[in-house]
Amino acid sequence: MELTWQVTQPVTSLKRFLNDQGVSHRVFSDLKQSGTIRVNGQGVTPAVTLNVGDAVAVSLPAETADDAVATSHEAINVVFENRDWLVVDKPAGLNVVPGPANRTDTLVNRIKGYWLDERAENQVPHIVTRLDRFTSGLVWVARHRLANSLASQLQAAHQVDKRYLAVVTGQLADDHGLIDAPLASDPAGYNQMVSPDGKPAQTEYWVQERFTNATLVKVQLHTGRTHQIRAHFTHLGHPLVGDELYGGPQLGQMTRQALHAQSLAFTDPFTHEQRSFVSEPPADWQQLMQSLTKE
Repeated sequence: MELTWQVTQPVTSLKRFLNDQGVSHRVFSDLKQSGTIRVNGQGVTPAVTLNVGDAVAVSLPAETADDAVATSHEAINVVFENRDWLVVDKPAGLNVVPGPANRTDTLVNRIKGYWLDERAENQVPHIVTRLDRFTSGLVWVARHRLANSLASQLQAAHQVDKRYLAVVTGQLADDHGLIDAPLASDPAGYNQMVSPDGKPAQTEYWVQERFTNATLVKVQLHTGRTHQIRAHFTHLGHPLVGDELYGGPQLGQMTRQALHAQSLAFTDPFTHEQRSFVSEPPADWQQLMQSLTKE
């Protein structure tokens, strides 16, 4: 595949110009080794001098499927796909990436099978937004290295809007709040914990509905730490319903953390279109909501 840009202002080097377009150092190295770079239709080296008005085009070879990754032909729920992106609605209980507990039927294994079946040009999924195994909802996948590089730049610039729904135990006092507390791995377990030695983490929430023993909140992540929502609400004394790792009790037969990646929005760096996606909570979530008694 090929991407093109127009030089609109003086630049110091090709590398700097491409970096400003979101092409990472790693992708630039790949371009030098196995890709092609053209300026005004002519093949050039990375040492080329760019001038205002030049048309810069880069292309990388197709990414073939990794033989070390198992192929699964189990179905995936595709919300959106085009040349650059795939957005999937992930069910609770499905791991996103292969690991010791499951190497053959994760979301990555299923996407590999899906792309092999449709003979996609690029067959290596780059996971942009990863979810815990028992969190349901939207997962954003880049379909090639350049897309992954641009998505990473959007996230670093806080230009990706991710919203979650969560049901936390007890009554939250405030209708709106920002949890600003650094998180670190608990040396005594698999959980995360608030610690002055941790990495900065900010979670914003808005109360949607209150029940006698739980609160429904909409959550926006301003950082992307492991277990961030789960650990932050536990720190407030309100662990998520069904979250065994963090001490959240089971309510309404919800046997996993009551957390759902509901929406995703970003400006597409390739087309400059606004992309917005929404996922409806699954059946176990609906059952939980029906079992709760309003305040």
